[in-house]
This record gives sequence, C-alpha cells and structure tokens, in this order.
Amino acid sequence: MKKIVVIGSGFSSLSVACYLANAGYDVAIYEKNPTVGGRARQLKKEGFTFDIGPSWYWMPDIFEKFFNDFNKKTSDFYKLDKLDPAYKIFFSDDVITIGDSMSKICNEFERIESGSGAHLRDFIDKAQQNYDIAINKIVLRPGLSPLELVTKETVMRVDQFFKSISQEVRKRFDNPKLISTLEFPVLFLGAKPSKTPSFYSFMNFADFGLGTWHPKGGMYEIIKAMAKLAGELGVQINVDSPVEKIEVVNGKTTGIECNGKSIAADIVISGADYHHSETLLDQKYRQYSEKYWDKKTYAPSSLLFYVGFDKKLKNIQHHNLFFDTDFEKHAEEIYDEPQWPTEPLFYANFPSITDESMAPPGFETGFFLIPIAPDLEDTEALRNQYFDIIMNRFEKRTGQEVRNNIIFKESFCVNDFVEQYNSYKGNAYGMANTLTQTAFLRPGLKSKKVNDLYFTGQLTVPGPGVPPSLISGKLVSDLIIKKYA
Repeated sequence: MKKIVVIGSGFSSLSVACYLANAGYDVAIYEKNPTVGGRARQLKKEGFTFDIGPSWYWMPDIFEKFFNDFNKKTSDFYKLDKLDPAYKIFFSDDVITIGDSMSKICNEFERIESGSGAHLRDFIDKAQQNYDIAINKIVLRPGLSPLELVTKETVMRVDQFFKSISQEVRKRFDNPKLISTLEFPVLFLGAKPSKTPSFYSFMNFADFGLGTWHPKGGMYEIIKAMAKLAGELGVQINVDSPVEKIEVVNGKTTGIECNGKSIAADIVISGADYHHSETLLDQKYRQYSEKYWDKKTYAPSSLLFYVGFDKKLKNIQHHNLFFDTDFEKHAEEIYDEPQWPTEPLFYANFPSITDESMAPPGFETGFFLIPIAPDLEDTEALRNQYFDIIMNRFEKRTGQEVRNNIIFKESFCVNDFVEQYNSYKGNAYGMANTLTQTAFLRPGLKSKKVNDLYFTGQLTVPGPGVPPSLISGKLVSDLIIKKYA
C-alpha cells in the first residue's frame, strides 16, 4: 500500500486525503497549527464563536457532491439553513436587500431601476448555463492542457472569455448600485470585475440562483465533518506538526522532514501555500522563480476583526456589505496602486442573528472584513485606525451606537496570514482568476521537476474559494489514482 503524506489540513488537503484513503492508500496529514482547518479555523472566546476564515456558504451542491462521493450527505454531519434575506448592501443613500428567491431579488432590482427585473432574469439564465458548464465540465479538469477548455459549450461562448464581467453587467444595467451588486460576487475570485472574464458570471448564479446558507454552529462544522470523515477512512491527522522540508532523492520525493524527523512517503501532496511549499524544496527542484510569483495577480488580503457585543444589534442581517463609498476606487487601491484604502468598502457578518449558538444569550457575534492589497505594511496603529473608520460608518448607516457595547475585539491581518498560514504576501484567498491565470495557466497540480510531488489548494487549479478547494483535492486524487491504477 502506497504511503501518502499531505501537508496542511485546509479544505483541499482534507478533500484529497479523504479521496485517497477511500481508494485504499495509507494517508497522513501534517498540520503546523494546533487545530485542523487551515484558513478555516475557529475562535471561541467568552461564549462567542467566530469563524476566523471563510464565512459564506455558497454552492451547496459542491459540498453535497463531496459527501455523496463517500455515500454520505451533508445532513449526516451538520444542519444547513438558507438565509432570508441572503444579505443586505448598505449604500450612502439606500439599502438593497437580496432575498432568498429570484422573484424577491427581481422585485428589489425593479424598485431601483425600472425594467431591470427582466434584464436580471436574462442575465441569471445565462449565468446558470455557465454554472452548469463550469461546474460539470471545466472545473473538473486538472489544468494540464489548454485543450481542456475546448468543449462544444465553451467554443460557443468563447467571446465570454475575452469580455469582462464588468462589460457584461454594464450592458444591461445603468444604476451604479445594481452594477456594484452584480460585480461583488467575482471579488471572491480575487480580481477586479473589469479584469475577470464574463464567463465567471456563474458566480452570480451561485449567489442569486442557489442562495446563501449557514451551517448551524458555523463554517467550522464543515471542517469538523471532513476531519471526522477522514478519520473514519483511516487518515492519520497530526497537528502541531510543521513541515520543514520536502525530501527528494534522484528527482523523486521520498517524504518530508517534520519537527526535525524524517517521515518516509511514496507520494507527497502539499495543500499549504504553493509558494511556501516550493521553498521546502532545494532550489533545483523548484518549478517557479521568485520573479514568477512576484508578477502574478493575487486575491486580496484582509483586515479582519472579531468582536463580541454585549447586546443585540439593530437594522442588520447575518451578512452585510457596506458599499457606501467608491467601489471602483477601493478596487484600484487593491489591484492597481496597492495601498491602504482611502475609504474602504467592508463586510460585516453577525452569525448570531441566525444561530443563537454563536453568542451568549442577548449578545452578538460580529466579524468585520476589509479587503486590502496583499503585502501592505501591517501595524497595530493601522489596524486601530481602520477599526475606527468602519465603526463610525457602521454606526451611521445602521442608526445605532455600538462602540460602548464592545466586550472585546481581536484582529487578524497581513502579518498573521504570513505567520499562521505561510501565505505569500499575506494573501487571503490565493491567486486571482484572471484570464491569464485560468486553468492550465495556473501553477500546476503536479510538479514538473519532482516525481510523485503534487499541490492542491487556492493557488493552483481550479482557483480561490471553498468549493474550488474541495474540487482541487479531488482533481489531485484523480491524477494519483489514475497513475497507479
């Protein structure tokens, strides 16, 4: 039986470990932090529970498919609630509420721009077709060849790879609020809407068509479910186990060095940050130079705050977007002229509105996120300055005072992404899905220089986000199973 070592324990690592253990391999995971989950960890403090990483549950079909592959269902592990409304968007002069059905969302669009409801239905119908192609055809391919993108469906839509999502949206809608609402989901792909191919409108179908969900107990319930499944399949999970080196002899991996000890393996898979994973190799075995990594476009980093409030808050929903400043300008300050944003957009998440288990009775759990450029200077003073900026706006837009109700706040930013996740430049979501960084143009799943060394996760195929990470793990397992079948 071949022995496989997996570095890291995020979504992609747990996914690949489950698939390979299920196929009969001897699999062990080595995680540097004290708990599993990679970037999807949890903070528990004074009765409050925070997901410190991903907080949106989109594409429920992908999670369901993952568990179905092991004759399980998500409901065997956690309870899902569909959120209604899915989220609120605060503008300077209005609030848009995104309901849990197309008819509610169309009515809301119509309220803002006459005739936009019909345009939205057309747009989402097209987005749904793209979703079916993307999820059932394109993302299930391992990014080994440009020909993977050539199917009869994609050939008919080739123009959508050369037009941007921004052009597609602006062709149909005039109101800047509606434009921002439709451009927002591609920020999860890590690039400006003007640089993201319009084919990625499938994210809008994921948003409006499939809805926004919440696993009771928080997003960490998915990690717990996957770790439990991995354990049942025989995967050995080791925490507090930082990997110091990927060992190679005569161009073939022979295992890893962890906590100063050599651990033999026939195959090594790294779900850790790709750039960091390559630094664990001797120089001659690295596929990509520092120059290569430096030139790539990365998804944003984030300044995050985890805040415990001693009262229930008003006029908010589970998910809230504060777009009461200039969307374009903030995007430019992330991608074009990287700097701390002048007037940041931000996101606020209050899971205790939906799920009372997330906070003590009568209290509120608050998670605030400002997207920022990677590799920025990160100091305590800057974090505090930006907390004040968003709290002033939060109080103004929601018509309440909350600052005196803060029991505690903790923050997480660029330095923490680097220190805790070995994240390149402190990025939060991996490498952006721009046209020149799609599919076979991304760093490969399989090392070109070391036999039996593989990579999985957000910097490789298919891209950023939780559902793509689950798929990334499956793609790697397929390559290995096929090789040794």
